[in-house]
Amino acid sequence: MELKDTYCYMVGAYYGIEEMDNYELKEFVLKDIENYICAFVHDNALTNKFDLVKEANQVKEDLSLKTKLQDSLLLLPKVGATLELILLVKAKLKEIREEELEKL
Repeated sequence: MELKDTYCYMVGAYYGIEEMDNYELKEFVLKDIENYICAFVHDNALTNKFDLVKEANQVKEDLSLKTKLQDSLLLLPKVGATLELILLVKAKLKEIREEELEKL
């Protein structure tokens, strides 16, 4: 996985958690994810390699909620998120999957 892809999945995770309105402490988790992304960008000197804002906007616009939530499942353990939030994300993914099946 390239650095750009890693950055994009982390940004996707951020936007996925942003959609989790039923989790009262999401602001704290979003801050933890933001700090994690900033550290990743700094450690890998990404500011000179590609346009971070453009990539983040593209992720926000182009990725489905399902993909963003799947990305968040990869990142949440790395930022020390609670099991409660992980289970809420999994429940939301199950709900999305069931909605997709109903449309078929």
